[in-house]
Amino acid sequence: MRRLRDELGVNTTCGASNISFGLPHRHGINAAFLPMAMAAGMTSAIMNPVRQQEMEAIRAANLLMNHDPNGGEWIRFAKVLEQTATGISFSEASAAASAATSGRRGGRRARG
Repeated sequence: MRRLRDELGVNTTCGASNISFGLPHRHGINAAFLPMAMAAGMTSAIMNPVRQQEMEAIRAANLLMNHDPNGGEWIRFAKVLEQTATGISFSEASAAASAATSGRRGGRRARG
């Protein structure tokens, strides 16, 4: 991946769960793999965005790799994590956070 990014300047996509196919507790493996692949130049992944463990690893990697220079995305994500501590599912908390910020950040607006 690094050579593709550095030498050719191309974007790369991978199926994130392919690395852990058939293994037990595969989401932990995926959560470790994704930041490593990002550091090597991967620009996108085919993955399930409602897996909390994997999304937390990606958001943390973005912060630490300076892809979130002021930490705003991490802080917004931390609010989602706080909601899950109250018993709300990760997917519900993520959807609520997305809906709350979509109007302020130029996201898609509902038709009406």
